[in-house]
Amino acid sequence: MQDTGHGARMGKIRFVANLKTQGITMSKPTPHQEAPEIDAVEAVVPYMPLVLPLVGGILMFLLAFIAVSMA
Repeated sequence: MQDTGHGARMGKIRFVANLKTQGITMSKPTPHQEAPEIDAVEAVVPYMPLVLPLVGGILMFLLAFIAVSMA
């Protein structure tokens, strides 16, 4: 009689687990370089001379349009 029960399945699982984890250890750190941090404020500062006047002009136009339409 052939053993197709729990023991045979556990043997296959152990074999597959050994294939996937062969050569990998938990205590071996992987080397990596830290990425430089990008500050959000410093990334936006070069665009401020263009963005501020444009947004200010659009805001003044909208406020003037609201004032004229309510009058």
